[in-house]
Amino acid sequence: MLQLPDSPPRMKTLVSVDDSYKLCQELTAKYAKTFYLGTLLMSPAKRQSVWAIYAWCRRTDELVDGPASAITTPETLDLWEKQLDSIFAGCPLDNYDVALVDTLQRFAIDIQPFRDMIAGQRMDLYRSRYETFEDLYLYCYRVAGTVGLMSTAIMGIDTSIYTAPWHRNQQPYIPTAEAIALGIANQLTNILRDVGEDAKRGRIYIPLEDLAKFNYTEQDFFKGVVDDRWRSLMQFEIDRARQFYIQADKGVSYLAPDARWPVWTASMLYGQILDVIERNDYEVFSQRAYVPQWQKFRTLPVAWMRSQVL
Repeated sequence: MLQLPDSPPRMKTLVSVDDSYKLCQELTAKYAKTFYLGTLLMSPAKRQSVWAIYAWCRRTDELVDGPASAITTPETLDLWEKQLDSIFAGCPLDNYDVALVDTLQRFAIDIQPFRDMIAGQRMDLYRSRYETFEDLYLYCYRVAGTVGLMSTAIMGIDTSIYTAPWHRNQQPYIPTAEAIALGIANQLTNILRDVGEDAKRGRIYIPLEDLAKFNYTEQDFFKGVVDDRWRSLMQFEIDRARQFYIQADKGVSYLAPDARWPVWTASMLYGQILDVIERNDYEVFSQRAYVPQWQKFRTLPVAWMRSQVL
């Protein structure tokens, strides 16, 4: 079980800030290859801070879905939230925390999305089904929409148009809803890609009302039945995810210019996982959809063009 040290945090010898960012980079590169590629297009300061946030999010998720998840309890998450409070107070408790503390000193990031993500992990402790999409949406917001909120402060907002005299009394538009939408889109994509893995854990993230709509049962799900009912259901879910990508894309132009290319790249590459699912004839029980490396690199110039004109 996660434990906090009894001694004051500053008494513990931790790695340097640079070494901590390196640890976060390695974790991101190992577990989020598509996302990591997008971060390499950012400025050094921004990419490092995004790695720090990803590392915290990944470690939070591991408490419920990782190798030691069997011993995770609500008390474990309570301790993790206390460690979060310590990070925001400027007192890192482990080597990964050092980078996040430094990031929080560089960028004005609110603690609430981090708390909301922990709340999402609490849902995974006791829920393995979601009756409606509204129920699932709350979960997706907590575990992924929050990442958009955490990242927006790092990406920065384009304020150049507000220097004109006729704009000086206007507040810059912050694409909060679009940032959340991108997180929702990514999480829905994860859910569709990871159907087989979740089935082995006894979990169904696709709303039960959607299964009923296509006359597809839980028994069919755990048997891995791929038929016309399943294909229609999956296409319905894919179309829903794409609508969130469309909403998210509308906010990219409001970001700082140096953030647009990486965000477009990450959005496009993640959205392409849905294309692969379709090409695989919706077989996600035994076949994991992934975007090949050559396709990722071919996407880069297209994403760059969108960052310049959209």
